[in-house]
Amino acid sequence: MLGKVRRLFVIKTKWEAYLIIYALALGAMDRGSHYLTQYPGWGGWLLMAACSGAVFLGGAKILDALRYERERTEP
Repeated sequence: MLGKVRRLFVIKTKWEAYLIIYALALGAMDRGSHYLTQYPGWGGWLLMAACSGAVFLGGAKILDALRYERERTEP
């Protein structure tokens, strides 16, 4: 039973990875818009850029991990 629950949290396809990256991007841009209201000017824009940059880095890492796992399991 625990194995079935654990499978829900494993990213197996690129489609699932893209959905997760999209959700991360929505949350990051929402947080970035809050930064723009809290810190008007350059500080807010820099924090918003950091939020979007984190999504780019995280998304690339997720996609690389999928490719690594696929290459590891194929003979």
